[in-house]
Amino acid sequence: MVNGVLIDTDWSQSPPIELWRRPIGPGWSSFAVDGDLVYTQEQRGEDEIVSCYRLSSGEPVWRHRDAVRFYESNGGPGPRATPTLHSGRVYAMGATGIVNALDARTGAVLWSRNAATDTGKTVPDWGVASSPLVVDDVVIVAVAGQLAAYDARTGDEKWLGQPGGTGYSSPHLATIAGVPQVLLMRGSRTISVSPADGTPLWEHASGPPSTSIVQPAVTGDDTVLIATGDSMGGNGILRATVGHGPGGWNVEERWTSRGLKPYFNDFVAHEGHAYGFDGSILSCIDLSDGTRKWKGGRYGNGQLVLLPEQDLLLVLSEDGELALVSATADKFTEIARLPALEGKTWNHPVVVGDTLLIRNGAEMAAYRLPMAAR
Repeated sequence: MVNGVLIDTDWSQSPPIELWRRPIGPGWSSFAVDGDLVYTQEQRGEDEIVSCYRLSSGEPVWRHRDAVRFYESNGGPGPRATPTLHSGRVYAMGATGIVNALDARTGAVLWSRNAATDTGKTVPDWGVASSPLVVDDVVIVAVAGQLAAYDARTGDEKWLGQPGGTGYSSPHLATIAGVPQVLLMRGSRTISVSPADGTPLWEHASGPPSTSIVQPAVTGDDTVLIATGDSMGGNGILRATVGHGPGGWNVEERWTSRGLKPYFNDFVAHEGHAYGFDGSILSCIDLSDGTRKWKGGRYGNGQLVLLPEQDLLLVLSEDGELALVSATADKFTEIARLPALEGKTWNHPVVVGDTLLIRNGAEMAAYRLPMAAR
């Protein structure tokens, strides 16, 4: 979700304007942005790269290299996670579990760990895909469903999460019942722990063994939306209410719906409804009971960004097309559509002011979005 951005939706008259485009190494990372600096991850030959580019021009600023290469036949080579920026540092997780803390200006290595080694976990079939989470002075990552936490300054191990688990989900910071906590989906179970020391708070099982990939969504009423899936795709989504009282934590499952089945694609909650991918087609469900309101538009395994002030979804399709879709529950409405990239595109788009950043495993590009009159 991106707040405060109002765009002109008449792309027939005012389409996005390409600012720059350049080749990039394979990988499924998105972007982290600070001022005129853009950070992502990619594969260059036998080296896994954390890279920094200029937002204004796309020109490279620095590259950090690790002599490691991950490959699997579905997603191909390269890292899967997105870097995290915090206090002048870049924290990045590679596809084999390497965690780097780098100086954001120069790329100098401040510390490096291997979270797969630290947890004793085997790198999962599709690679380590967890993006780092920084909470105060702790960097938290997940390897195949197990958490590991490091001192943000030194890289010293702070705590390790419960052993076992599986999946590709990232740790997610949320405040539920007034308590800050870190959520992680690990297979068919969603867990919550204290960020300071990893103390378990609550846990919820959502059915038979499954593959967890996307993060849960937490709404303002202490409700958690949890997507379930298996190795072939999404199975559905459930809504649970989490409470905390004198007897401790409790989780009450409200409903389960097959009207929205996210797999590794994003979904968002907006004005009492959830929007996301049901297979390769967009879908909208009612958060009160999980019933589907509409389904439409074929975008493959795309990703989306919510622009809440305009009730608008900015969609990047698997084929590299950009589309605008109404985030309203009455019906599916595609407002605009245009080609933007070539080839399979699974990476999440990023909006920074009036600039849209997109990439896939071959190229990246920046577009200036047309702004609406205020």
